[in-house]
Amino acid sequence: MNWAQELLQWYDRNKRDLPWRRTKDPYAIWVSEVMLQQTRVETAIPYYHAFLKRFPDPAALATAPEEVVLKAWEGLGYYSRARHLQLAVRLLLERFDGRVPADREQFRSLPGVGPYIGGAVLSIAFALPIPAVDGNVCRVFARFFGWSDPVGSPALLRQAQQASQAQLDRLSRERVADWTQALMELGALVCLPRSARCAGCPLADCCVAWQDGTVEALPVRKGRKENPVIRWKALLLTDDQGRLFLNQRPQEGLLAGMWELPSLEGMQTWEAGSIEIAHGEPRQFRHVFSHLTWVVDVYPARWSGVEGWMTAEVVAEPVISREALGPQEPAEHGGGRPWIWSTAEDRSRLPMNKLTLKILKHYGMI
Repeated sequence: MNWAQELLQWYDRNKRDLPWRRTKDPYAIWVSEVMLQQTRVETAIPYYHAFLKRFPDPAALATAPEEVVLKAWEGLGYYSRARHLQLAVRLLLERFDGRVPADREQFRSLPGVGPYIGGAVLSIAFALPIPAVDGNVCRVFARFFGWSDPVGSPALLRQAQQASQAQLDRLSRERVADWTQALMELGALVCLPRSARCAGCPLADCCVAWQDGTVEALPVRKGRKENPVIRWKALLLTDDQGRLFLNQRPQEGLLAGMWELPSLEGMQTWEAGSIEIAHGEPRQFRHVFSHLTWVVDVYPARWSGVEGWMTAEVVAEPVISREALGPQEPAEHGGGRPWIWSTAEDRSRLPMNKLTLKILKHYGMI
């Protein structure tokens, strides 16, 4: 028996009962794979169930307002995934009558569908012998074959795709989906980034890294730079009706379109006009992104409702203009960013990032 058959038999005995493994619906599998990028399985499962209940087919997702889709994605992070998925299913309706095409080039033509998503969906849903290689699969192969190319390098990715393709070409169609998921499962349960469980690995006898004692050294990791730290000051600004002021982020860039507290960067300070800022030290919150870290000092404050406006010493535009005393529907203030005096009902529908959710939960605002 070759090593690929050993892996498949191990998978048959040890595979987890995951909800996306109970279906061959390519749309449902696609949703799961998008969610599982940068997200742990345990975190993704409740989102997967709720998302498919809300958007059970491509048409339901394509016709939903973006705000509703982002709210359903709220807390998963990497919100561009949700935007790309919605744009892709809209094109799916236009080009392919709403059906996921069982064709590599056609499926790959959709936004957000790269080699991994394409290979995963087409191999699992349609049993097409197309490799699905992500970081976990690269790690498995790097250790198994003893490859020294660094993580993230085109050489490592290319070798892993070729190794997987070589086995797919030998398998029966009935085992294609199992092969894709067996590699994923081995990387998730046994061939871990650190403290790999080699004693229980079905491939240990053939694994170069296990035989050579280099498991912890492979795959070769590039030196990681420390994330830059950006400091913010944010106002938890309420009015005499108990409403909370929220800004919407720009439609491009980090956390595009999400709603958050009004804030200033760095050493900028507020001059109080109609704002009464609470005395005492601000509460500090921290959020780590993949490429930077935010440290936010939050100042509870109350809008007094008198004439005047809030300005910042360093910036030219006011953070909130006097028009903020106006309507509850989203509008634009002097800096061109939509804002709203939000009620609890508003906050239940507006999509917000993890940091904002953490802050509002701390203060009992959601």
